[in-house]
Amino acid sequence: MRIAVLGAGAVGLSIAARLSTACDVYAVARPRHIAAIERGALRLTGLWGDELYTFPCGTDLPADDYDYILITSKSLATRSICEEFGGRFGDAEVVSIQNGIGNEEIIHEYTPNVIGGMIITGFEWRGDADVHVSVIGGNANFGRFPDGEDEPVCRLVSLFEEVGIGAESHPSIRTALWGKTLYNAALNPLGAIMNVPYGALKEPHAWHIIEQVVTEGFAAASADGVMLEWASPEEYLEYLANIQIPATAQHRSSMLQDITAGRITEIDFINGAIVRIGERYGIDTTVNNLICDLIHFRESSMKK
Repeated sequence: MRIAVLGAGAVGLSIAARLSTACDVYAVARPRHIAAIERGALRLTGLWGDELYTFPCGTDLPADDYDYILITSKSLATRSICEEFGGRFGDAEVVSIQNGIGNEEIIHEYTPNVIGGMIITGFEWRGDADVHVSVIGGNANFGRFPDGEDEPVCRLVSLFEEVGIGAESHPSIRTALWGKTLYNAALNPLGAIMNVPYGALKEPHAWHIIEQVVTEGFAAASADGVMLEWASPEEYLEYLANIQIPATAQHRSSMLQDITAGRITEIDFINGAIVRIGERYGIDTTVNNLICDLIHFRESSMKK
């Protein structure tokens, strides 16, 4: 099996490393990580084990027949990746393993073979080509986009399981993607704004904000025809408080990592997606809109 990983940052390089133990993998990554791998190896530590991995990588995608092409970039880069490499997708199954809402729709403009993916795992840079897996919030989910399960999806799930990454297929991947988006919308930007790990966000004042973020997100998803796994915002908030936050309590948000490193965040594909969908259906998303403004303010401040 031949797999390409496009936009391979901490998530993509970690997945590429594990997959390289079972199949042929090629990763398209940033030059400094490529150079570090070529000098020695990718160092992976934490909950996926402490090991060194070597696999081919570069800044361009060699023309080849790939079984799967995984897009693991930040959501902001999805369209540019598709514009650059879409002509080489061929018959490959193109898999989004990204945050937020809207990535699969963009990919579908370039190929009909789209698989949606969701992974709740914490990846933190420790240096060039050096990634620490800090938390695991559950199995990765994969499904045919916009819905359904089929042989290519099940084969991908089996491959992830084979290399030690917990995975399962989902009959309605939009449901899974929205589930992760609620989690991200509730915790990721607040962790960045307040500069705290997720466990600290159960403090009553922060939790009051989270309740409003989730209630608005729930309404937007429902209006967009997505059947969520929880019957109400209150049911999800109980799951968030008792299951998801304890499992990821020490994680520091990816938006905080981005802002600290001077990078633009994915806020427009997470809370921003809730705002856009809310506007489409006339749903009030005041708190999510405020969260977006606060993160954009942090982004503008870091440029000065």
